[in-house]
Amino acid sequence: MVVGATRRHPGALLSALFLVSHAAPAGVLPEDRADAMYHSYDGGGVDVSGPSYLVRKGDGKRFSASVNYYVDSISSASIDVLTQGSPYNEQRTQWTGSVDYIHADTTMTAGYSNSDESDYQSDTYNFSISQAMFGDLTTVTLGYSYGDDDVSSNVDSSFERSAEHRNYHVSLTQVLTKNLLLSLNYDAITDEGFLHSPYRKVRVQNDPLDPSAGWNFNTPETYPNTRTSNAVSANFIYYLPYRAAVKAGYRYYTDDWDIDAHNVEVGYVHPLWDRWIVEFNYRYYQQDQADFYSDLFQFPDQQNFMARDKELSKFKDQTLGVALSYDLFEDGWGYLDKATLNVKYSRIWFDYDNYSDARQANAPGYDFTADLFQLFASVWY
Repeated sequence: MVVGATRRHPGALLSALFLVSHAAPAGVLPEDRADAMYHSYDGGGVDVSGPSYLVRKGDGKRFSASVNYYVDSISSASIDVLTQGSPYNEQRTQWTGSVDYIHADTTMTAGYSNSDESDYQSDTYNFSISQAMFGDLTTVTLGYSYGDDDVSSNVDSSFERSAEHRNYHVSLTQVLTKNLLLSLNYDAITDEGFLHSPYRKVRVQNDPLDPSAGWNFNTPETYPNTRTSNAVSANFIYYLPYRAAVKAGYRYYTDDWDIDAHNVEVGYVHPLWDRWIVEFNYRYYQQDQADFYSDLFQFPDQQNFMARDKELSKFKDQTLGVALSYDLFEDGWGYLDKATLNVKYSRIWFDYDNYSDARQANAPGYDFTADLFQLFASVWY
């Protein structure tokens, strides 16, 4: 049996694996470029690796289009899998395309993404419009995305469910001084349908009056079929006189599953010699548990909704990262205007307060570390 993972949650890690796409401010078309990347994640018994390729081309006036191909090869022997099933291997592929159109100080972007794996298919459509004002000192962006997911099971061929996801986005980017940039963002997200794993089960104590009676994994998870989330964030970038920059950001997330989450990030970018740039980043994340989460449910006092997904528990994580970029050409080369080689490494510490390793008796809490590695090259033409 295979145990799947929750695809969407406030601390979703794999979504941060650098989908190679690059946005541009309103009134400016993205530059023509091509990227190739290899990514690798290793932590908690899960290995995820694969390539990503992006090509962007425009007419230099009004239009710019991009296409991205992204692959995850997943090998999982996570704690969920080892306590409820057996290790598995699978592959996820994702195609993404987008078109940008610019008219005066207005930029419109439309995109489509298709993600496909053995038991989960997703189609996502998005549209945004950005308007630059006051001499390009202020940019306002409105965005909307719609996701349509089909969920199946590798152990039950008759199992078919669906889910829909909508995201409403508004942001304000403001040049405060010649060196200071502020970005404010708000997202409202609604999810409806089958919102959990078809494999995972909750842990239920057989007899609360007799601990020696043990517990079982015979009861499937049951989630609400709706979820409404809100997130606000503020990000600052301060440019220093010697081509360096300091970055700081804060994000607050809340939903009607009673999860509140806080995310703080700081970073520093520094030039080295003529062609090298180094960047250091630190991120801290913490969240409360969902109101229907428990590490161990009591029998027979079970709830209408029950979850034992560790991503819905009370937990925190910290990420420390370093990135290095090298500019290959000083003055271009042939048809290439610029090219860079980039490497990024992050170490992540996960600490789950009220989720335990069910294989070990009297083992409250669960923690592990993960390594995230990215190697990519970019060329502008």
